[in-house]
Amino acid sequence: MNTRNLITIVSMMVLVGTEVFAAAIASGWALAGLFELGDRVGHVLMGLFSLLAAWIMLQLWRRAVSIEPIRASAARR
Repeated sequence: MNTRNLITIVSMMVLVGTEVFAAAIASGWALAGLFELGDRVGHVLMGLFSLLAAWIMLQLWRRAVSIEPIRASAARR
């Protein structure tokens, strides 16, 4: 296991994840407030945008692991 790459990827995921989820929750809150949709719709929008943020983070993880492999390849052993 390549711990250096793992630490790099996890650090990047924490940084980007904080920004993505904060933007998702803020967007749901702002849209509900702007259009006066109420708290319940605001929470639903926050949830939907958070699901989108989770999908974005999954795609980021897949791409990061393809560039910075965590497991050592068989050729290196």
